[in-house]
Amino acid sequence: MLRPFVAYLRVYEPLPAFGDPPPAQLLRAVEAAQLTRASVGEREQRMWLKSQTAAPVRLLPAELADGRPAPSSGTDVLVLDPADVPVDGGDSLGSDPLVCPLELRARSAAALVNFLGDAHPALRTSVLTAGGVTAESVRSRTSAALGELSRAAVHVLSTTWTVPLPWFALVEPEQRRLKLGSGRDDPARELSWRVAMPDAVRRVDTALELVESTLGDSGPARVLAETGRWLDNFDPGSAVELDYGGLVQLIDDSVLETDTSAEEVHSILDALREGNIEQLAELFADLREYWSELAAKERFN
Repeated sequence: MLRPFVAYLRVYEPLPAFGDPPPAQLLRAVEAAQLTRASVGEREQRMWLKSQTAAPVRLLPAELADGRPAPSSGTDVLVLDPADVPVDGGDSLGSDPLVCPLELRARSAAALVNFLGDAHPALRTSVLTAGGVTAESVRSRTSAALGELSRAAVHVLSTTWTVPLPWFALVEPEQRRLKLGSGRDDPARELSWRVAMPDAVRRVDTALELVESTLGDSGPARVLAETGRWLDNFDPGSAVELDYGGLVQLIDDSVLETDTSAEEVHSILDALREGNIEQLAELFADLREYWSELAAKERFN
């Protein structure tokens, strides 16, 4: 089964950040640790399909017919060993398990709110009519779902068919995790980075200051600013993971092995710092060509 063509930026918080003591349901889920980075895309895909084939159809995945969260809302978590997270300066993130709740219901609610606000009125009306719901009832249900978050932000950001280039400013290029597996469809196939929260925050702040002073506060600067505000919601002892997710299914082994997107984004920041316009244009052109080829696959699907 193909994984969704989705890339992720995840935050894993130390277990004590979820309460003192953490909820018993969460403790049991962390101990069981059934989900993996390789299987999470398929899990989310199954939850979406289940919500649409249920009778009656669910407004959001991972919820019951009456709108209450399904039990899986408290048990669908990814767990990370802090020893697997590189930290600048040789320190560590402690010994507590690092936990990333999927929060699929809340993430879907946020996406639905954005759709209601941004979609053309005709499209919005068509979708609401097909679902047998009103805009008011949708807003009420989505507000309830978002209100149940343990934080003011979800732990996972996701994008389809591409990776926002400013996200690469958070990571150290040489620390990438590459596993080709047996081919494109191997669930173990991976390209990702992990970074300690203090390092991620420092890098995004530095990049934002540089980009704003040279390119202004739109485009990449806006993405960096939004990412920085998102990171501020979480415990400083957290880890951040940038994961190509299902996008690795679209990329040949030789291309994945030589993917230099992170290096090139850092080179762009260096070129901005040095005022090297010629190198800047060349790097932008290379990245645009690489990621536009992936984006073009969306049009064929």
